[in-house]
Amino acid sequence: MTAAEPFANHQADAAFDLTIQPDGWLPLQAGVLHRLSPNHDQRPNSEDPYLLVIHNISLPPGVFQGDAIIDFFQNRLDLSADPWFENIRDLRVSAHFLIRRDGVIVQFVPTLLRAWHAGVSSFEGRERCNDFSIGIELEGTDTLAYTDAQYARLGALAAAIRVRHPIRAVQGHEHIAPGRKTDPGLAFDWKRFGQGQN
Repeated sequence: MTAAEPFANHQADAAFDLTIQPDGWLPLQAGVLHRLSPNHDQRPNSEDPYLLVIHNISLPPGVFQGDAIIDFFQNRLDLSADPWFENIRDLRVSAHFLIRRDGVIVQFVPTLLRAWHAGVSSFEGRERCNDFSIGIELEGTDTLAYTDAQYARLGALAAAIRVRHPIRAVQGHEHIAPGRKTDPGLAFDWKRFGQGQN
């Protein structure tokens, strides 16, 4: 499966039984955290999202420990903790979900609402992908392999999203914002994602 192919055949790992509730939240359970981000708003005309966008993030780049990503999405990042954080001082962003290296899922925004993850973007000639998409961040970089736990949880989460919303396509941030974004990068195995973790 490439980034442009339909999403209908994606399968989930049966070990992770995730369900998006009617309010757009995953239920709290082992391996799922809620950390509400203020960086969200209503979707135009309450549109049901049909695009899934995969990103990566690490703060600072290449560091996979601590809660800097969570703090960043909640506008609480301690800018003095690392000199690199000055680069993102004025950003107000979020995603619906973060999947950490160990497979823990952190949800920031219910899927019914618009998270601020895509920025200037376009899909099938339509701009402002935030309006009609759900964003999943993988803790990682463009060049470092993602973990088995991340692929397993991503498969389960994507399947759960597809049950709740009419998802018909999946793209990387690099595909909807070419030249501006490069994630999830060459390290992301689209074929493995497409096959699921059965």
